[in-house]
Amino acid sequence: MTLNSPAVVVFGSLHYDIIVKGPHRPRKGETVAGSAWYTKCGGKGGNQAVSAAKHGVSTVMIGAVADDEFGRALTKNLDDHKVDRRFVRALPGAASGMSVAIFDSEGDYGAVFVSGTNLQLGAEDVEGASAVFQAGSVLVLQNEVPDEANLAAAAAMKRAGGTVVLNAAPARAPSSELTALVDVVVVNAGEAEALASVPSVESLDNALAAARILAERYPVAVVTAGGDGVAFVERDGDEKAIPAVKVKLVSTHGAGDEFIGVFAAQIAGRSSIEAAVAKANEAAAILVSTPHG
Repeated sequence: MTLNSPAVVVFGSLHYDIIVKGPHRPRKGETVAGSAWYTKCGGKGGNQAVSAAKHGVSTVMIGAVADDEFGRALTKNLDDHKVDRRFVRALPGAASGMSVAIFDSEGDYGAVFVSGTNLQLGAEDVEGASAVFQAGSVLVLQNEVPDEANLAAAAAMKRAGGTVVLNAAPARAPSSELTALVDVVVVNAGEAEALASVPSVESLDNALAAARILAERYPVAVVTAGGDGVAFVERDGDEKAIPAVKVKLVSTHGAGDEFIGVFAAQIAGRSSIEAAVAKANEAAAILVSTPHG
């Protein structure tokens, strides 16, 4: 990567994922016999960085792992996908972030994650990576690291004249200080319900209504509505609801991160919001209809 080129800078989480497949997700007190399991490298930050890099944009990851087997697998995955990970710290005597996801027979899932070293991200990581915060770059944040760490990264990118994209996932209302620095917020239906304080987002019309509410706080709000599609509102510009690309669902796992990575890559390449949303919508559809794992 040349530091003068348009780039996606992902500041966030890296998790080593254990995937379990079963007939359904267990209810309280229930033990279910699964059919298969496998591992993969994830974390919203890691997934989004890999997605952006796969779609042709120079991508930098700022994060933290442990000096353990999980951490080595996570950094190798970034290397394999040509993500610049010079600013991923390996912390001795700690544990890398990890998650366990249980998939049902319909391809939907539930997950539990343990943050580990992701909670140690902070201002020192931003300072150490100061060279990548540049005008023209796009910073991608998620809610799997401390709000204070996201605030430091967002402030650095805004000072440099770049764009800040917040994927507010898992659902957590950002501080007022961070909100003021975000250019684009991207949320799914459940996150939109929590952040926009609406009862439900069960249709594309609902997603557009939630995006309008969020656009009162953010210059651009994007709400994804799964199989229904995606809606966006630009506070001072356009708004649109884009239907989903109809595909045969294999698995929803990773769809949101694929959307974010492609969206950020498109914005870094100077696409309009509408064009970026449409391209990300198409990429997510391809992912959910492709067998993986």
